[in-house]
Amino acid sequence: MSIDYKAEIERLKKKLPVTVVGHFYQRDEVFEMADITGDSLELARKCKADKNPWVVFCGVGFMGQSVKVIAPEKRVLMPKIACCAMARMIDGSYFDDSVNYMVERGIPKENILPITYINSDATVKAKVGEMGGMVCTSSNAYKIIEKGLESGKKILFVPDRCLGQNFANSMGLKSCVIGQGECDPKEADVICFDGFCSVHQLFTLDDIEFYRNKFPEIKIAVHPECDPKIVEASDFAGSTSQLIKYVNELDPNQKVAVGTEYNLVNRMRKGNTYVLSSTKPECPTMNETTLEDLYLTLKSIEDEKPINEIVVAPDTIKYANLALERMLAIV
Repeated sequence: MSIDYKAEIERLKKKLPVTVVGHFYQRDEVFEMADITGDSLELARKCKADKNPWVVFCGVGFMGQSVKVIAPEKRVLMPKIACCAMARMIDGSYFDDSVNYMVERGIPKENILPITYINSDATVKAKVGEMGGMVCTSSNAYKIIEKGLESGKKILFVPDRCLGQNFANSMGLKSCVIGQGECDPKEADVICFDGFCSVHQLFTLDDIEFYRNKFPEIKIAVHPECDPKIVEASDFAGSTSQLIKYVNELDPNQKVAVGTEYNLVNRMRKGNTYVLSSTKPECPTMNETTLEDLYLTLKSIEDEKPINEIVVAPDTIKYANLALERMLAIV
């Protein structure tokens, strides 16, 4: 006998003291079952304010960790503990190597201010917090970097080189990427780790040229995780929430091509909104979660045998939370 997963999920949501959370990049059928939707930081903050003791987070691993860091009293489960490819590019040892790279080139450790994109493991956030650094998101990175520069220190930005470069460019700052050419920390304001989002690397100048030739009046809107050349050639660059706002505020007849994850773009304004890619820019890890996975996770709470629970060490929570709280004090 087959299970009606949607009906069972609705039943379990009504019965249990649980909140189902879905990131914008989740597949439609999962996204539609969420009680709270949004981007990563927004979701963590909403979870903290939510009264239910249980959270089932449909997203990728670092997002579930962020909820646990901000609200350690919550029981956080994930239908799939899928790992963001960018977040996997850096761990504690790679972070230490990046700090040592700068120290070996004449920048004392006490003159380094690390800033980590929220798309990072809790252990990296903790190391950043322990060094006096901060977390940022794609929507507030400008403010965080600007505030960080007031310290007079060099900014070590991890793990997304594109985000770091794009915001440095927008502020008229000099940046370099460790491992790419000559990266002299003494000559740069923002020193970037060589990480990236595989989905946002799919968008090319050829894609932009194609749409501009096909629709001369089209707008191009992209995420700042895209390569700096793509951002420079676009009409607008912004975070997930900022892209949604930008597109929604356009004239309904205005055509726009959007350079970000497919599931989000597909749910945007219909008719004159296009995906800025000749291939389907779908995040494989965000798409791992299925309705069956969500059902089984909720059922595990009902059966008092919870699965895929997010566990973060107390010291990691302490210092990662410091990095997050420093960000929240600014924005």
